[in-house]
Amino acid sequence: MSEEEAATTAERRALEERGLRRADLDHDPVVQLGRWYAHAERFGIRQPEAISVATATVDGRPSNRLVLCKGFDERGVVFYTNEHSRKGRELRANPVAAALFPWHPLSRQVRITGRVEPVEADEADAYFATRPRGSQIGAWASPQSQVIADRAELEARWADEERRWHGRDVRRPDDWGGFRIVPDEWEFWQGRANRLHDRFRYKLDDRGGWRIDRLSP
Repeated sequence: MSEEEAATTAERRALEERGLRRADLDHDPVVQLGRWYAHAERFGIRQPEAISVATATVDGRPSNRLVLCKGFDERGVVFYTNEHSRKGRELRANPVAAALFPWHPLSRQVRITGRVEPVEADEADAYFATRPRGSQIGAWASPQSQVIADRAELEARWADEERRWHGRDVRRPDDWGGFRIVPDEWEFWQGRANRLHDRFRYKLDDRGGWRIDRLSP
């Protein structure tokens, strides 16, 4: 075991032994997420921004995938995709979602559920401009979630788009944008021994505040 792995294992065990107490939690779930996110970054969690996002069709057939969270604040949690992808189509038809930050090396996870709204075009434009050029071209080249003949077709589409945008900035495709999950419920989970895990749920109340309850594991 490397020094880094040993340090992470020791930290995980310390967190499991200490557990999560109500007094540890901020009254604001966004602040609490920020604390845990910073902790995950500090201890070298690979891609701490990776979230599992679950969507469903209007008749309740679910699907799930990993995407990257590209920001969170009091408005919600943001990720980007092609709007004609499976998740994009499902979110347009049934605008609710669940997301999960799976920080397994620290025995922690954060669950989020809520309605979904599209990110404003200017915000999507600003984010798209920060993406690597290859990823920008890929957004044009890939008809996400659609059937293609083979990889050669995909690479040919990418080459065509690379030629098309040669020498100029790549514009954000009209069908590529962001979605924001606006949470009405959060859950912070800390693993413990003997499956006696600590779970705390923030649930939006009728006055727009957050009620915090401990849940049985």
